Amino acid sequence: MNKLYLWGIIVIVAMLSFTYVSVVGTKGGLNDDIYNILAVTGASSIVIITVFVVTKYVRQMQVDSADGELAEEQWDGIGEYLNPVPMGWAIIFLLTMIWGMWYFTIGYPVNAYSQIGEYNEDAAAHNEKFQKNFDTKMATFTQEEKEQYMIDMGESVFLAECKVCHGLAADGIDGTSANLNVRLEENVVKHAVENGSNSQLLGFEMPMPDRYGLFNANTGAPISDAEIDAVSAYVANGFTGEGADVYEGTCSACHGPEGEGTGFGVNLASFTTDFVVNVLNSGKKGTIGAMPAFDRLNAKQKEAAGAYISSLKE
Repeated sequence: MNKLYLWGIIVIVAMLSFTYVSVVGTKGGLNDDIYNILAVTGASSIVIITVFVVTKYVRQMQVDSADGELAEEQWDGIGEYLNPVPMGWAIIFLLTMIWGMWYFTIGYPVNAYSQIGEYNEDAAAHNEKFQKNFDTKMATFTQEEKEQYMIDMGESVFLAECKVCHGLAADGIDGTSANLNVRLEENVVKHAVENGSNSQLLGFEMPMPDRYGLFNANTGAPISDAEIDAVSAYVANGFTGEGADVYEGTCSACHGPEGEGTGFGVNLASFTTDFVVNVLNSGKKGTIGAMPAFDRLNAKQKEAAGAYISSLKE
């Protein structure tokens, strides 16, 4: 037997033995898992095919002589033969492509076990169970008890998810985050008027224009710096003081005469559960920075957080 073939057999046996010892011979083995079996089968096939192909062509280089038609292109006197693609290579290439498409769609990756998928399934099951228990408990409460229960539940959500940025007292930790004890601070109102808002605060896309799209209906002119300062202070001070005329002429059409909100503008006078839920669903950008959406909270947790924040008073 030619030494080359002998070495090929030795390599195959050695590699397959290593595979057996590493996988099949370990505690548990393949566990009759189809994916483990396919993986070991694929590894074994690759070893056998690779050694076979290498052996074949190394042997061919040892004994064959070059002949055939040369291509017209040459590089420094070196030409290339116009040999057809070997049938074996073509078949193996085609089968590899078919196997690859099967493997990545039906075989393993797409249908593979996923920790994220398992977590999402568990979270969905927990949320369903939570909703049933919640509905059962709420059915026994009076309206006042329901409202207090949502506030108490919202406090727990706030302490678990929100206090890191907004602080235990929801005071914004010295301006590093929004102070939730007051509806709006002057710098927040000013930032919104100057830059506009497009954060789906109504639960749908209803962007507020920036200062260049705002006009004072009383004067017909674009809103000025002095008017921005006045209306910002007016809103932040609970709709008292100077700036009432600017608010009435520029803002009341969307936000209501007393800031109570309309279908075209959010409530500026106080927090509402719907407003908080919309912020938690979509996130928010403002003068301090960006707040992310909280997808890990379920609908009732967001509603409870809204009830709690709406109950806060400075």
